[in-house]
Amino acid sequence: MATYPSIDTELLRSFVAIADHGGFTRAAEAVNRTQSAISMQMKRLEQDVLQRDLFERDGRGVRLTAEGQVLLGYARRILKLHGEVINTLREPHMVGSVRIGTPDDYVMRFLPGILSRFAQSFPLVQVEVHCEPSTLLLQRKDLDLTIVTREPGTEIGQLLRQERFVWAEAPGFELHEQRPLPLAMFNSDCFCRAWACNALDAREIDYRMAYTSPSLAAIVAVVSAGLAVTAQLQSVIPPQLRILDEAQGLPALPGCSIVLLRNGRQSQISETLAEHIVEGFRL
Repeated sequence: MATYPSIDTELLRSFVAIADHGGFTRAAEAVNRTQSAISMQMKRLEQDVLQRDLFERDGRGVRLTAEGQVLLGYARRILKLHGEVINTLREPHMVGSVRIGTPDDYVMRFLPGILSRFAQSFPLVQVEVHCEPSTLLLQRKDLDLTIVTREPGTEIGQLLRQERFVWAEAPGFELHEQRPLPLAMFNSDCFCRAWACNALDAREIDYRMAYTSPSLAAIVAVVSAGLAVTAQLQSVIPPQLRILDEAQGLPALPGCSIVLLRNGRQSQISETLAEHIVEGFRL
């Protein structure tokens, strides 16, 4: 039987962090190591273990080679299975509660899969989900984990993913005949509402706030009925709506970062759920 060198999961964890953060410096912060330690780990992984180049320089950052892309898929699967084994065998009876906060945008798109996988491993943990805009969630001190939207350059906590804001309408909505442009948006505490209005103001496009709601489902229902357009994260736009761009006469919108915040009272339960959240936002 052929023998192969083993791959330390810590090497894979650092490798995935570099891929997710686009460079060694931010990856080092994410895994609580120095940049030199990360560099030494990757040198070991490339030269001693795999004997393949995994990275190539891309300006100030790095990007994966073809071999690196192959390894990334395997690394994610290995780390996921490693975590499941540890959680299942070491803490099969974890009991308690955890409180998480998230904007309504992410509930239907991301939370079902995250909470389903968490419940399968830890059925006795009670999870409280609080849905509020990011601006309000940032003020709360009673939550164990908080998912919020941040402008690029103002990220705090752990980066989950970066997203684009986009305009969306129902097929058949006559955009150019609607002035002032009817909008369906979250209530006034929402980042995306302010960004959408600022972009329209800068282009001197007349608009009116025709519908507001704290619920993404309600906004989608209004837009699907052909009553208004909306601006939301691209990943939460349902397939029945059409994404618009500047070719349709609407201004480009900024991107954003989705981040995970932990409070100062971390427990094994909250940290385990945090790991599930990080994994779920990558899918």
